[in-house]
Amino acid sequence: MSAATASGSGYRIPEQSINGVALSNAYIAHTDGPDTAYYNPANMGWQEDRWQLEASASYINLPGIDYKPAASDNVDTSKTENIVIPMLHAMSPDYNNFRFGFSFLVPYGLSKRWHDAFPRTFAEEFTLNILEANPSVSYTFRDRFALAAGARLLHSTGNALKNSGFIAPGVHVSSDMDGDATSFGYNAALTVKPARNWVIAATYRSKAELDLSGDAVLTASHPLAGSGAYRGEVDVTAPAPAVFTLGTSYTFARTTVELTWDRTYWSIHEDLDFDFASPLSANPYLDAIMFAAFEAPKTKNWRNSNAYRLGVTHKYTDRFTAMVGLAYDETPIPDDTLGFELPDADARLFSFGGRYRLDDNLEVGGAYLLDLKKTRRIDDPDNPSHINGKFEDAGAHVVTLGLVYKF
Repeated sequence: MSAATASGSGYRIPEQSINGVALSNAYIAHTDGPDTAYYNPANMGWQEDRWQLEASASYINLPGIDYKPAASDNVDTSKTENIVIPMLHAMSPDYNNFRFGFSFLVPYGLSKRWHDAFPRTFAEEFTLNILEANPSVSYTFRDRFALAAGARLLHSTGNALKNSGFIAPGVHVSSDMDGDATSFGYNAALTVKPARNWVIAATYRSKAELDLSGDAVLTASHPLAGSGAYRGEVDVTAPAPAVFTLGTSYTFARTTVELTWDRTYWSIHEDLDFDFASPLSANPYLDAIMFAAFEAPKTKNWRNSNAYRLGVTHKYTDRFTAMVGLAYDETPIPDDTLGFELPDADARLFSFGGRYRLDDNLEVGGAYLLDLKKTRRIDDPDNPSHINGKFEDAGAHVVTLGLVYKF
């Protein structure tokens, strides 16, 4: 299984269910179904009092991104990515005001490939997959107040390829690195109902440090110094940042409107630093070249980013529920550390979907989300990121299908 960026907020993937995709993730205060176990477990006490399961999958299409250098008419285009990610949510019936939930999903991910000569110097392929298991428990007080907490178990795998002939005349370096890691975190949620139709909710997911360990194959060649290679262990840390979300919803008869704000604490991502078990080459000159290309820390200095979301849910009939959503999602990446592995930009999201109840136990649903990223332009030949030009046509199409079973 692999994952890819589906929104503007770095490599976070917030949309994790039929309802989440359909509402552009404006789905914290007003939740409906087993995916409550992930989006806001504090709301589990107000769901239907029986076992509930949701199984769904999202197909993500990432069209190729065009990079147009400022000093050239050339256009470099990333490879199109087609990815399927699974999602599973489960929720128990009520036990003396306690509820239990479980979710399995892909909360973060990245996949970007470039085969043109200049961008593949930095990212011929850069892939990060993160899977999460999230059990949770909630307690409800007098139908007005509820709280919940849960544990996060994250497993990550990563792969990084570079293939460069742009360092200096005659110098060539390449790398193939992969690794994995397991880490832990927690989540908490709180919901208050000031009035029967008005809900206010907040959730928090803790950060997790993904300390990946694996193997690396590095090579370097120079017309005067010859060639050298490193085959050995490598370690690198990739952050899964904390996320705070605040939402409020109001229900007018059959229609519910929700406003949501979330903040992703990407400032934890200060650099990307690969550590190797031994010197990269016995040749001091080649070792210096390989250190500069692979081992020297790469500054990131990402910023905390915000997303603003609006969702509308309308129950047309007792069987059919329709949803629409829109959002604005900020990128955390500053110009001077933007890279080909993730040429991110602020994004506008538009979505719709629906659920249809076939009988008392079974419901089916589907959703579509369009992610349109702004053109990212950098006009600075001395930019530390080596990017002087613009990225265009970035975005994503997300199609989600699934079913809900209650018993």
